Amino acid sequence: MSNLDSKSMRNRISDLYRKSDIGYTVLRPFYKIYEYGLKAIPDKIFIEWDFKKYMGYPLNLDNPQTLNEKINWLKLYDRTNLHTTVADKYKVRAYVADKIGEQYLIPLLYHTKNTDNIRPENLPDTEFIIKANHDSSGGVIVKDKTNIDWKTIRKQFKRLLKENFYYATREWQYKNIEPRIIVEKLLTTEDNNIPNDYKLHCFNGKLAFVHIDINRYGDRRRNLYDANWDFIPCVWRYQNGTMEKKPALFEKMKSLAEILAKDFAYARIDFYLVKGQIYFGEITFHHHSGFQRFNTHEWDYKFGQQLKLDIKNG
Repeated sequence: MSNLDSKSMRNRISDLYRKSDIGYTVLRPFYKIYEYGLKAIPDKIFIEWDFKKYMGYPLNLDNPQTLNEKINWLKLYDRTNLHTTVADKYKVRAYVADKIGEQYLIPLLYHTKNTDNIRPENLPDTEFIIKANHDSSGGVIVKDKTNIDWKTIRKQFKRLLKENFYYATREWQYKNIEPRIIVEKLLTTEDNNIPNDYKLHCFNGKLAFVHIDINRYGDRRRNLYDANWDFIPCVWRYQNGTMEKKPALFEKMKSLAEILAKDFAYARIDFYLVKGQIYFGEITFHHHSGFQRFNTHEWDYKFGQQLKLDIKNG
């Protein structure tokens, strides 16, 4: 079975576990045994094993060269309380407001630690998205709250809030986040579609490249651009799509990203550009957990050479 087929199978099992009562009942005991086993494996061994499985070659932690190797080095050796704060989708809002201003935040409509509070009477009569603050599971889009099975949604998030994303990825910043549910305004374009997000990869506080996913919910494509918005001719998981014009507010997004990334060796800063307004999405420290292949090893190496690490602290 290929890595992509294996991931697809894991996603189906995850959906069955989280969203189906029968699936949850059947799989929960096995999951607890699996989680117990994961906790017994040291981070370094776990990361080295996963890297070889997904990337196809051994992880060199003593002298990492590629971008994916360096991302995994950072998973092990770059851990601070600030990483935890910024990875928390609720607490990061205060960080962003302090650094660049609250005008870039997506409006927060509701938040709670109690899943029983996720009821239509507590939520606005507008379009919104419901998320957990402590993982990368995406969210539930609600365009009409009268057409939602709220009991199922509450069950889904109750289960989700019990999970600790750290043990499956060894991305330490998630380990100590206090789980919470947040509800944000749903951003849409003029034609009522979900907007593209601009993912700005910053190395040592400076923008290195941008990737943009095109048609994420259809025939998904991905383009990479350098810090001047010149197209980078490489493929990173998804084939290239239609060339995107340089956004009118690109230089502003670049400036904001570098402010937010200043305190980190590597950070991916996500923004949305909607109706002439920049909105902050999230900060990610380990894109795809450091396991996303380029079409050729050459590009993984080229980007890796741009990212400088303080290896002596490893």
